[in-house]
Amino acid sequence: MERKIKVVQYGTGKMSVYTMRYVYEKGAEIVGAVDVNPNVIGKDIGEIMNTEKKGVAVTAAENAEEMLKNTKPDIVIVTTMSLFSDVEDALYLCAKLGINAITTCEEAFYPANSNPNATEKIDKMAKETNCTITGSGYQDIYWGQLIAAITGSTHKIKRIKGSSSYNVEEYGIALAKAHGAGLTLEQFDKEVAEADRISEQARNEIIQKGEYHPSYMWNVNGWLCSKLGLTPISQTQKCVPQTHHEDIYSSTLDMTIKAGDSTGMSAVVTTNTKEGIVIESECIGKVYSKEDFDKNEWTIEGEPTTTLVISRPQTVELTCATVVNRIPDVINSKPGYITTDQMGELIYREKPLNEYVK
Repeated sequence: MERKIKVVQYGTGKMSVYTMRYVYEKGAEIVGAVDVNPNVIGKDIGEIMNTEKKGVAVTAAENAEEMLKNTKPDIVIVTTMSLFSDVEDALYLCAKLGINAITTCEEAFYPANSNPNATEKIDKMAKETNCTITGSGYQDIYWGQLIAAITGSTHKIKRIKGSSSYNVEEYGIALAKAHGAGLTLEQFDKEVAEADRISEQARNEIIQKGEYHPSYMWNVNGWLCSKLGLTPISQTQKCVPQTHHEDIYSSTLDMTIKAGDSTGMSAVVTTNTKEGIVIESECIGKVYSKEDFDKNEWTIEGEPTTTLVISRPQTVELTCATVVNRIPDVINSKPGYITTDQMGELIYREKPLNEYVK
């Protein structure tokens, strides 16, 4: 592509500060922005980025369709919520208009195993209008591509076991609440943990209705199975509250979480496959104490056994850089809802993004 890639930023919260800057620094341009927050609607995106004005004002979500038709972007970056049902309308709008879209929504990484009907709906529309919709972010590399790469040097695999932690303070109030941060243990049990104490049949019924709220690893396990050619035969999820022995103030929730109350949760997803390989992955999202830090650790158990540990990853920046670096892959992809396991390995983009578009 000879011209700059045109991008619309959908959601102008904490993550967008990075995605928009990275878009500019990778030789693309922002031609529009969307939000629901009345405090930012009408603002120049430069104010949000803490830079000079860019000549692009934030549009109210109800006017997004008109703005998208006028600006005709090559791709939309959606950085709003973590559940597929929360981003479904934005992604479907892009599909309807024939505009590529990529979202940081964690469930969107592999939504077919948690919200298949909505995924199919968007997939069908995107194929009709010849565009690509996908989900990416930190999990694309650190819970997906890296793990798949390690399996390539393994002769025999018995189990894939992973654990990753992150500070919910860095991702906004919706994510913090979804992790049960600030709840008492009794509230956590009722509002979060109880949802997984159901039969497989009951869970499948909820999934078919599009009402299931999976942890991030639910979709990661599905992605890994797809990438590695494994056939899942059962999958379970268990959420356990995290606590701290001292009070912790959460700026995101604007409250002090009392000692012993939930600072977040650990969600463990176990997938059994027809091939005999078990995938057990855990994500720990909580309000950090001063002693906590991000950590990502995965072990491939088999012949040989290999462990990968990444300490203190800059999760927010890595998430946003991954999304921006994926833009050419999305534009080059076949139409439909295409998960990144089908897009090949992600590479560093030294040249302007448009030079990687076929």
